[in-house]
Amino acid sequence: MNNIDFIKSIQISDFSSTPKYLQLADAVIDGVRNNQLMLGDILPSINELSVHLDISRDTVEKGYKHLKTLNIISSTPGKGYFVANAEVISKQKIALFLNKLSAHKKIVYDAFAKELGDAASLDLFVYNSDISHLRTLLLNLTKHYDRYVVFPHFKEGRDQAVEVLANIPENKLLLLGKKIEGMEECDAVFENYEKDIYGALEKAREALSRYRSLKLVFPDNTDYPKAIIKGFYKFCQQYGFDHILVDDLKEEHIKKGECYINIAENDLVLILEKCIEKGFKVGEDIGVISYNETPLKKFILNGITTISTDFELMGRYAAQIIIEQKKTQVEVPFYINIRPSI
Repeated sequence: MNNIDFIKSIQISDFSSTPKYLQLADAVIDGVRNNQLMLGDILPSINELSVHLDISRDTVEKGYKHLKTLNIISSTPGKGYFVANAEVISKQKIALFLNKLSAHKKIVYDAFAKELGDAASLDLFVYNSDISHLRTLLLNLTKHYDRYVVFPHFKEGRDQAVEVLANIPENKLLLLGKKIEGMEECDAVFENYEKDIYGALEKAREALSRYRSLKLVFPDNTDYPKAIIKGFYKFCQQYGFDHILVDDLKEEHIKKGECYINIAENDLVLILEKCIEKGFKVGEDIGVISYNETPLKKFILNGITTISTDFELMGRYAAQIIIEQKKTQVEVPFYINIRPSI
């Protein structure tokens, strides 16, 4: 393959969170793996790639340096860069679609990437819980992947989920966080939201009995599943707790004897601010429970009680399904960490 043909085969995506220099490096690796590039073949110059791909010279140079550290290419003065190793280990190509960037999604990503190790190359995309954006990303992918891993959490348009995800071959799709009705055969590493919150609150029932009422803060247009509300209502009705659903914490007038369960991180900050303004002591005057364990929550105000899935295990399970080429659905364990905030 001549240089012009090879350059035309390279696809650099502006949508991917994978740095462009790594996209370039992956394209060269794919070329070697697919015998488009042979041992000793001269690679396009830095100038050629910069002009034809509309990327900076620094990006190209960084990509080539990365390939040199992998001992895939080498360079000599006057000859330029050339393929130095044609025995490239075949890696699975994985596309991971996060609905948003957050502390707990980073835990999933880090565990997933660590467990995959050198067995796969990983491209990261973020679609901001916008199903239209996810559709655009899927339709504009510049290369094919062996597996597509998706967190299917949407603020709106949940009824379009099956249609949008149908752009991915069913045998290549792995759902993270939740299953989708109508896609029961897909691989999945999922949470059981209704059962999980019910079980977590049940374990905290003795501590919660000190409060006059329980309030679940569940913002409008959130991407969290409404099954959480069902589990909350089920628990409160089963054990006789007064309970209220709060959709906008900014308008809430907090009172002593109430316990707030916060889904979103910004609502945790807001409830703590309201406690400070009122002079209320968290864990005595007001109870606070936060969704999703993160390292800092064990230190805030001597410890914030959290109810959370095991995000590290979620990432590891997903990677194991891909590495071992399993066909399975795995429910992730859910925990409550009872701390002085209730």
